[in-house]
Amino acid sequence: MGCLFTKPTTDFMIYVQTGDRRNAGTDANVKIVLNDDDGNSSESITLDNYFRNDFERGCLDTFHVPPSKVKNLERMGKIVRIQLWKDSAWAASDWYVDKIVVENRLTNATFVFPIFRWIKSDYYYQIKHLDTSLPQFDEYSDQRKMELDEKRKNYQFDQKVPDGPAQVKSMPSDEQFSFDYKWDIVTLKAKLIATSVLVKIMAAGEFDSLAALTNVYTQSTFHKPTGADRWSNDLYFGLQRVASLNHSLISLLTSIPEKFPVTDELVKPLLEGLTLHDAIEQKRLFVCDLKILEDVKCRDPYVLCVPIALFFVDKNHQLRPIAIQLFQEPGPDNPIFTPLDPSLMWAYVKMWYNNADAAYHQALTHLGLTHLLMEGVTIATHRNLSQSHPVFKLLAPHFLYLIAINSRGLELLVAEGGWVDKTMNFGCRGLFSVITKGLNTWRMDTDGALPEDLKRRGLDDPNVLPCYHFRDDALLLYNAIKKYVRAYVDLYYPTRELIKGDTEIQSFAAELVKERNRSTGGVGIKGVPGNGEITCSEDRVLILTCIIYTCSISHASTNFPQYEEYAFPPNYPSLMRGKPPSSKDTDITEKDILSSLPDKPTTLDIMIVTKILSAKGTKSIGDFEVQYIFDPQAREIVDQFRRDLKEISKKIKARNQHRNPPYQYLDPEIIPNSISI
Repeated sequence: MGCLFTKPTTDFMIYVQTGDRRNAGTDANVKIVLNDDDGNSSESITLDNYFRNDFERGCLDTFHVPPSKVKNLERMGKIVRIQLWKDSAWAASDWYVDKIVVENRLTNATFVFPIFRWIKSDYYYQIKHLDTSLPQFDEYSDQRKMELDEKRKNYQFDQKVPDGPAQVKSMPSDEQFSFDYKWDIVTLKAKLIATSVLVKIMAAGEFDSLAALTNVYTQSTFHKPTGADRWSNDLYFGLQRVASLNHSLISLLTSIPEKFPVTDELVKPLLEGLTLHDAIEQKRLFVCDLKILEDVKCRDPYVLCVPIALFFVDKNHQLRPIAIQLFQEPGPDNPIFTPLDPSLMWAYVKMWYNNADAAYHQALTHLGLTHLLMEGVTIATHRNLSQSHPVFKLLAPHFLYLIAINSRGLELLVAEGGWVDKTMNFGCRGLFSVITKGLNTWRMDTDGALPEDLKRRGLDDPNVLPCYHFRDDALLLYNAIKKYVRAYVDLYYPTRELIKGDTEIQSFAAELVKERNRSTGGVGIKGVPGNGEITCSEDRVLILTCIIYTCSISHASTNFPQYEEYAFPPNYPSLMRGKPPSSKDTDITEKDILSSLPDKPTTLDIMIVTKILSAKGTKSIGDFEVQYIFDPQAREIVDQFRRDLKEISKKIKARNQHRNPPYQYLDPEIIPNSISI
């Protein structure tokens, strides 16, 4: 059977990629004009394929340009600019375009026009080839200003918690998930329950033995977590400080704090013949201090410890806990516990420590200093950097779904009566009070810059704490990101004057440091290099490196171990019932441990949510879901970054051959580009 019509021969093709966003498609009439570098222009070309519904969401459409629309074909050179517009015909007229590619078949040349914007009706857009420029060089400054004004209306700051983080006032449609079902936590929870026999096992009541709890993990849906077999092991407890959820709290100890009166007599059998002074001199003592949890209110009748713990690196270079004090002020009812105490008492004390550590982890290491901190940065980026700005193109892949997952997570997990209120001692009010404390002290130039953070904690020497897997792997990635950022920004800012003249990057930096305030906006970050005015290349590199590192490496390292740690409650209990021990003379039994743990339904809820949160949702770092960068020189910089990541992956895999257990969370193949779960 023959065709109803034949396609006309043509020397020009136009490919249009409609974005994969809600309501991205359009039924409007679309027209385009091609302009070359010699001043030649095509006639107005209507982009329409007969008998086909063009410009559907997420679709690529191909258009043959009629020869009559392009005069002097053989003389058309490089297509350097397109004019694009549409009318408001039909109800569905909004249109989001990712990119347009023009192909000249006479010369076998293709020209890419990144769009990444909503096309308004009856506005004539001027888009240059590769569409990458600093604002001072943009020929179409009025269009650029119009688009930024529109973005500022859509991305407005808010503080939804008093003195809390900067968040978006209402979620822009651009930030919605492409496929809701994939990210619906409620649906995922129901699916996991439906496919699991655990719902029958754990319908109500409490566990009658630790063995009964351990035997729950017998199927593929909920495999036995790593911590289930090691939860009472001191070496594993030490490893949790350097290669797990809370990897950046530990510091080198330089003197014994007055509030933590550990003596040689108390820990002598644990120091391999050394005194405390000797161990300090040899840089073998380390401390974790959770003082920030002091005065945090808990849900009635729960208690949250404010512990301080001492660790020792043994002759095999393994980190061991040697002393834990569960509250800050020493006293008769707040003794220092050690591994020399009865084994169940020591295990019980470590559980109370990890309960406090879990509060710090969820409030700061995970939610506050990745998700929420970077939400404010995302808003500032959209408000101040045009889609055409090279820095926007650099950062955009690392913000994918961030605002959407924050919105959904806060609604379902951190809202009043939600998951945090049910499964954590301090509940959502306590969680946000810790977040506020952390945000008010966090600094980009120290906490957000890994080498400086390690130096501040006395851990910048790799010979100190040699089992510090997080440090060793994260430094490879931080340095690779910094190298990538430096090469990229140097391409567009070869001189300092270009930085000073870039009004968009300057307003972006100013908004990062501007005080958090519901009425005036601002992210309120302390320690931003340049303090809101970027005057040198190094400041810009450090700011952008911190942002990309936080959205990818920092988040991955603290998010993806969640199931392995939390899913077996004795290992890393997010919820502890009863009261922590206040005397060394108390006899602790297995029954005491079981009665302090969550009941069966709460345990199941912890298992389900941490399973969901530990699942990778987007592509690996460097393999961007949306490619914003098309400039050939910049693309080579991206490709070099990808090559560097592959080499890092090989190195980490080799390291993990000798680690027990392996530390896999910072293998670049595991790390997503963005905070998308």
